[in-house]
Amino acid sequence: MLNKLSFKMNIRAYALIIAFLLIVVIFTILTNGDFLTSRNITNLVRQMTVIGVLAVGMTLVIISGNIDLSVGSLLGLTGGIAAILQVWFGWNTFWVILATIAAGILIGLWQGWWVAYRGIPAFIVTLAGMMIFRGILLGISGGQTIAPLEPSFMAVGQSYLPYSIGYVLTIIFIAGIVVLKFRSRQKSKALDLRMNTPFVDYGKVLASSAFALILVYYLSRYQGIPMPLLILTFVAMLFVFFLNNTAFGRHLYSIGGNHEAALLSGINIKRNILIVFMLMGALSAIAGIILTSRLNAATIGAGEMYELDAIAAVVIGGTSLMGGTGTVIGSLLGALIMTSIDNGMSMLNVQTFWQHIVKGLILILAVWLDISSKKQ
Repeated sequence: MLNKLSFKMNIRAYALIIAFLLIVVIFTILTNGDFLTSRNITNLVRQMTVIGVLAVGMTLVIISGNIDLSVGSLLGLTGGIAAILQVWFGWNTFWVILATIAAGILIGLWQGWWVAYRGIPAFIVTLAGMMIFRGILLGISGGQTIAPLEPSFMAVGQSYLPYSIGYVLTIIFIAGIVVLKFRSRQKSKALDLRMNTPFVDYGKVLASSAFALILVYYLSRYQGIPMPLLILTFVAMLFVFFLNNTAFGRHLYSIGGNHEAALLSGINIKRNILIVFMLMGALSAIAGIILTSRLNAATIGAGEMYELDAIAAVVIGGTSLMGGTGTVIGSLLGALIMTSIDNGMSMLNVQTFWQHIVKGLILILAVWLDISSKKQ
């Protein structure tokens, strides 16, 4: 059964990669090569980072068997809080960022308390949160755009790393994944566990390394690695580690996969669900900081519909809406696919309503594939 599940997950992952490559090829042809210019790749990456950060948190939420419809409004509210603290009250950028993330955690704590300790379905709590947070933003901002922000704050979403530093960090990243893979194989061997052949495991490492180097090469030809991409990479690596190497990660998969079994095995379900929503709040705040910094303004419309983009990215990336399965890397690939479609269609001057229709159809297809795989 485990081998069958692993096979299905591998097929889904390869299908995602093939779909992404096809999207790249199609839009490159239709735009006469403009889609693959360094400038556009940089724009695409910057656009993807906000949804990517939200998708990381949404992965945790959905794996645990819940949903969060409030992340777009929470992103807008925390971005507004950051702008108000700096523009109206003159706070230093460092303290603004800390206060904004703390606000996101507290709001996540509030939502998680209703879900975990009062038994209200996450769908209802976060649907209410979506309306409440948007209303609070409208109230505290007076319906006006708050700008401009200090250069130090703008650097979070608009600055670039010099290409030399980018290559150094990429080499460190590649060395890290090689060491981690080696240690993982040694541990599996010591425990006499089944594992892939060295060709398969190190082939994946080689492919990931090649992708990272190519991406850095393209970005370096323009202005360098965008700071938001560096933030997203750090966040993704952190939560990949949490999900794969900690008791917290294993408990989340257990809670989402079989709630009753997790309860009987002694897992503190309420506490873990509460932590998940607190982490989602923190990541929504980080996404709000990135977006506000990139736009150099906080607006009452910031983050609208972002919750649907984040959920779509996670589902397309292979995370089951039933809970219990999913990966951060798959969700990021889903976010990249969604952003690539948006970017490519915008370059072709496709009308906005068609973009919404296409993304909606892709979401339906992804959910259908998930349900079909469960029935087999």
